[in-house]
Amino acid sequence: MTELAEARSEVLVRIAYANGRSVQSILSADAPEMVVPAEPRRLDVVAAYVRLGIHHILAGTDHLAFVLGLLLLVGGRSFLPAITAFTVGHSITLSLAVLGLVHVSQRPIEVLIAGSVLVLALELVRDGAGRPSLLARKPWLMAGAFGLLHGFGFAGALADVGLPPGEVPLALGSFNVGIELGQIAVVLPVLAAARALRGRRLVPAARWHRLVPAYAIGSLAFCWMLERAVTLFG
Repeated sequence: MTELAEARSEVLVRIAYANGRSVQSILSADAPEMVVPAEPRRLDVVAAYVRLGIHHILAGTDHLAFVLGLLLLVGGRSFLPAITAFTVGHSITLSLAVLGLVHVSQRPIEVLIAGSVLVLALELVRDGAGRPSLLARKPWLMAGAFGLLHGFGFAGALADVGLPPGEVPLALGSFNVGIELGQIAVVLPVLAAARALRGRRLVPAARWHRLVPAYAIGSLAFCWMLERAVTLFG
């Protein structure tokens, strides 16, 4: 198991029983071992794919940057419909891609995902200057559209592992739940910190609380775009 613990990818392990039933689990660097139960349990599939979804979203800095940028753009009250639209969007394309109904190349998708983060960062920098853009006026609509794009990125990670035969809907749903749990784990502390700091003037200009993270997110997104664009010609 040493080689697996040092690897950066996940492996789907499926064990077939003599009675025709089977059990599967996902091994990774964080969980390089599994306990084979006497009888297969569907709960094991749920736990494995929820864990995979959480791991993927927490390791996906581009997806998290988009979610945090969206939170900064719309604020706490409007964040729920926006993040719901993003969730619905990525769930649709994730399902379509994993089930083989839609086929896309991952390299261009990864470039476009970085581009979506950059667009969001530019909107934060504008900060209401001039006529509000569609992203500012209808953030839920744009979040849903960008969610469709991010779903293809999630599908690429899930395709590398695969889905257990006979448990495809359960595994796919569990992976989606893991993604949402990971997003919540990141967003809730940010919302709590924002609430705690509300009303306290810790910086001379209130606008800086959006500009600093906006420039940070935008700089990262631009670097991701360049890095990923190079792979298109490799």
